[in-house]
This record gives sequence, C-alpha cells and structure tokens, in this order.
Amino acid sequence: MEFLNNIWIAISTPNEGLLNILLIPAGIIENLLIMYLFISILGISASKKQKITYVILMSCISLVSMYFIPTPYNLFINYFTMILTAYLVFKITFLKSSISIVVSALIFNLVGGLILNPFITLLNISSDDLLVIPIYRISYILLMYVSVIAIILIIRYRSFKLLFLEDLDNKNKAIIFINLIIGIFTLIVQLLITFYYVNTLPIIVTFLSFLSLLAYFIISIYTLTRIMKLTLTTRKLQSAEEYNNTLRILHDNVRGFKHDFDNIVTTIGGFIRTNDMKGLEQYYLQLEDDCQRVNNLYILNPEVVNNDGIYNLLTKKYYEADSKDIKVNITFLLDLSKLNMKIYEFARILGILLDNAIEASSECEEKLINLTFREDTNNSRQLIIIENTYKDKSVDTEKIFEKGVSGKQEHTGLGLWEVRKIIKKNKNINLFTTKNERLFIQQLEIYY
Repeated sequence: MEFLNNIWIAISTPNEGLLNILLIPAGIIENLLIMYLFISILGISASKKQKITYVILMSCISLVSMYFIPTPYNLFINYFTMILTAYLVFKITFLKSSISIVVSALIFNLVGGLILNPFITLLNISSDDLLVIPIYRISYILLMYVSVIAIILIIRYRSFKLLFLEDLDNKNKAIIFINLIIGIFTLIVQLLITFYYVNTLPIIVTFLSFLSLLAYFIISIYTLTRIMKLTLTTRKLQSAEEYNNTLRILHDNVRGFKHDFDNIVTTIGGFIRTNDMKGLEQYYLQLEDDCQRVNNLYILNPEVVNNDGIYNLLTKKYYEADSKDIKVNITFLLDLSKLNMKIYEFARILGILLDNAIEASSECEEKLINLTFREDTNNSRQLIIIENTYKDKSVDTEKIFEKGVSGKQEHTGLGLWEVRKIIKKNKNINLFTTKNERLFIQQLEIYY
C-alpha cells in the first residue's frame, strides 16, 4: 500500500526528474505521429527503413534540444531539423518537406490548443501544474495523441492527399516559402501563448487565438490548392495550344498527300514501266521522309506523350530541329506516368541532351536525330536513346561531362556537367555515351 502511495505522490506532485523520463517515450511517439501525418497527407511512399531512420533521428534531436537549448529557440531548431530530416530521409523536395512539416505541426497545435483550455478548466488546475505535474502533463499529451491518431485514420480512410507539383515557377515558390516562414513563426508564438499564458487569459481569448490559427491553416491550404490548380490549368492550356499546332500541321500534310496522291501513283508507275529500280528506290526514300514527318506529328500528341511538361518540351525541340532542316525520327513506347525518377530532373536531362543533339546535327551535311523512348522489361529499366549525326569525330565522350568543357562557342559547358550531377545523386539512373563514325549516342537508363 505504501508503494502505491509513493507512486501516486510521485506522479501527482511536481516531479521534474520523473517528468523528464516520461517525456522521452512521449517524444518518440510524437515524432512517429508527425511522420505518419505528413506521409498520409502528401501520399509519400516510404520504406520501413526510412520511417525508422526518421523517427530515431528526430527523437535524438528533440531530446538534445529539449535539455540543452532554451525555449523558444529549441522550437526553431526542432522545426528546421524536421524539415531537413524529412527532405534527406524521404528524398522529397525541400518545398514539399517544408509544407509537410508545417501542415503536420499546424494540426498538432490546433488539436493541442483546442483541448488545452477545457482540460485545465475541467481539472481545475493551472498551466504551471500542467507543465510540472507528471499525471496532468502525460494525460494531456495522451489525449492529444489519441486525437491526432483519429485524424490520421480519417485522412487515410477518406484517401485525402494534398498533391503538389514538383516544378512550380519561382514566383509561386517564393509565395509558398514566405507563407511557410509565417506559418512556423505563428506556430511558435501560439505554442508559447498556449503553455505560458493560458492560465491568465480569458477562455474567449484562447478560443479566438485557436480560431485565428485555424483560419490561417484553412486559408493556407486553400491558397496552395489554388496555386496548384492554376499551374496545372496553365500547363494543360500550353499542351492544348501545342497539340492544336501539331494537328494543323498534320492536317496540312495529309491534305498535301491527298492532293498529290494521283501524281505519286503515276510517278511510281513510270519508274515500274521503265524498270528504273534505282530511280524508284531514290523516289521511295524521299517519299518515306515525308511519311516519317507525318508519323512524328501523329506521335506528338498528349495521349501518347502522357505528361504535359515533357510533351511541351518535345514539341518545342521538334519544331526547333525542323526549323533547322534536321530530320527527326521519334519512337515513343513509354508510359511517363510510371517513370521511375523525378519528372523535373528527367525534363532537365532530356532538355540538355536534345539541345546538344540539335546543335551537333545542325552542323552536319546529314542532319539527323533519332529519339527512342521504350520499356525494357527484361532488364527492369526504361530507356531513352538519343542518336544524332555530329561533325567533331575526335570528341572525348568522358571529358565533355567536365565542368566548363564545351565544343560550342560562347557556351559555358555546364549542361552535361549538370546532367552528371543529377545522375550521380540517383542510384537507379545511368547514362552511357558512345559514338561511331556516323552517330553520337546518349542512352539514359532508368532502373526500377
């Protein structure tokens, strides 16, 4: 009986030592819940190893900051390290990492602010009692955790995901980043008010403070959603404009073939009647070039190239090559929705390689580029092969990837160097560069 009485005294009276011990597992649970919150909200696919790594790292950092860094500076440290850890562990963009942590922290603070005042009012205790008496502090924390778990389950049950585009323009990135900074500052101020002044403030003030934080949360999510929809709509309009241009050119080519069909048949008949097989062969090759051009225009449509950004990039580069009288052959047998790398990095690599191919082939007597996009299921990889004619047969296929090296005048030589940087930080991507007497070949391999 005396043992139980001692336990009750230990947990019902101010006990800093016991509270510090109990806060260790509570901190681990809190980091675990924050992780599951932003994973659920953003639809992040994470392995068991990544989850364990994140929780261990953040738990250690939280403990160190709690014991060695005074409040409120430890809060700044915790939020920043959460963003940085999520960025490094889950391999997401820094912007996406920032949004995920701020949204998760907002939910935690909204829940905490909502239940705090009723909790201390119901138990008739002060905010100081809540901070130093273990039974009250742990009960409050557990109640908050149960509420957050319920929110996580609702998010997963309703399949609610806040999707973000990876490649926003700089203006929208700046708006979101400023919004995040204000959000973090608001969270910290709200947290300080909640724990240190809630006992001296009327309940109506606390309630209004909670409502203001909730309003900020709703407006921020609404603004972000509108930005994403606007960006997506802009891209779709650009794709539609490019596709309309492609259809117009395709229509003109088909009309031209229909108009010249009788002449084409008559010409072929003339070669056959005179048994001029060599002339027929030359005529066929010329006719095949026109047919290939029509086929390329058929391939360049959003249903085949099923990513708006890559579609716009390919059409732009195709018309650029066509304006320089470069023959482009396209084979597209790849589902870009299943591309096993970030679309932003893929677009950067593809754009640089196409620019180089156009530049090199434009200097040749035979102006030719072959583009192949296909799936290699036997080797579990996706292949993008770019072949182009080139003039400088002595080009070093290794040296061209060095910083500042370029075979073109007034160029910085940073393009292929940037490509090499992207390749190095992605373990599932390879780029093989080869050449023969006729073609310079870049083969991008994306493994899954």
